[in-house]
Amino acid sequence: MTRTESAKDTGDGFEDWLRARLPERGLRSKGAAVLEVLLTQPRRASFATSAELATLAGVNIATVTRTAQALGFTGWPALQQELRARYLSALSAPEVAAEHRPTGAPATASLRRDLDSVALLTRRLDPAAVRRIAEAIAGARHTVVVADGSYAATGLAFAHNARLAGYDVTAATSGPAHLANAVSALTDRDVLIAISFWRLYQSTVLAAQEAHARGTRVFALTDAASPALADAADEVLLIPAEGVAFFPSLTAGMAAVQAVVAELAALDPDRTRHAIEAAEAQWDRFGVLHRSPRPRERLAAPSHRPRPGGDGSADAASPHAAGPQ
Repeated sequence: MTRTESAKDTGDGFEDWLRARLPERGLRSKGAAVLEVLLTQPRRASFATSAELATLAGVNIATVTRTAQALGFTGWPALQQELRARYLSALSAPEVAAEHRPTGAPATASLRRDLDSVALLTRRLDPAAVRRIAEAIAGARHTVVVADGSYAATGLAFAHNARLAGYDVTAATSGPAHLANAVSALTDRDVLIAISFWRLYQSTVLAAQEAHARGTRVFALTDAASPALADAADEVLLIPAEGVAFFPSLTAGMAAVQAVVAELAALDPDRTRHAIEAAEAQWDRFGVLHRSPRPRERLAAPSHRPRPGGDGSADAASPHAAGPQ
C-alpha cells in the first residue's frame, strides 16, 4: 500500500467497514433500515442514542439492538463506540475541532470525557485478552512497542514499566530509522505492540504488517483498526480515544497499557520483585530520584505482659496504657 492510496482504495471506507460486517444472509427489512441510516447519516448516528436512531430508522429500540448484534457487537453502545471512532477518523483535525465545541468549561468537559472513556473501557475490556497479551510478552524473546506522535507517551510508559517488571521490552518512538532497525531484527520469537488512534500513523501500520510477515505476534491497541492493521494483528484491543478538542485523548490508552503491565507483573511475582529490587539499587547508586525511601525500621514485637492494676490485669481504660510510663 502506498502513502497516496485513499481509504476507499484500501477498503477502509466507512461503508466498506459496515458492509463487511453483514451476516451472509443479510439483514431483514427493519435491520436494513437501521443500516441505511448508519450509512447515509453517520454523523447523526455517531452521536445518537438508541431511541434517536430508532426514530430515524422508523423502527423500535429492540430492532436497533438486534441489528447491532447482527453486525457482531453486543449492542448499540458497542457499535456506536466504533462507529463514532471511524466517523471521526475520516475527518481532518479542523473538522474534528468543529465537532467538539463543548458547552461550559473546556477543562471540565475534557475531564468528564476522560472519566466516561475509562468507565467505558472498564466495562468492555476483556480481562482474558489483556492476559493473552501479557503472556505473549512474557514468553517472547523481545517485545517492541511502536507508537508515534503524541501516542509515543503511551508507548514509552508501556515499555518503561514492562522493562522494570523484568521483561525485554523497548519502545520504537524515535523516527523511521529507529523503527525500521527495530522491525528488521524481529523474528517469530518476538512480539510487536502497535499503538495508534484516530487516523492511524502509516508507519505504525507498516511496522505491524512487516512484523506479521516475519512471523512476529502482533497486538494492536487502537480506537478503530483499519483493515490493514486488523489483518496484521493477532488481536486488537479497542480503546476509546475521543477527546473534546482537535486531538485524541490518551487517558484510556494509558489505563489500558497499565492494565497489561499489571497483568504482566502478576505472572511471575518473583521475577518482577527481583527486577524492581535491582532497578531500585541502581537508582540509588546513580542518585536518580529526588526523594529516597525511608530506611526500613526493625519494629520490636509488642509486649503482651499485663500492666499491674487493681486486679493484676492490664489497665485498658487508662489513657496512658499504650504510651510511655
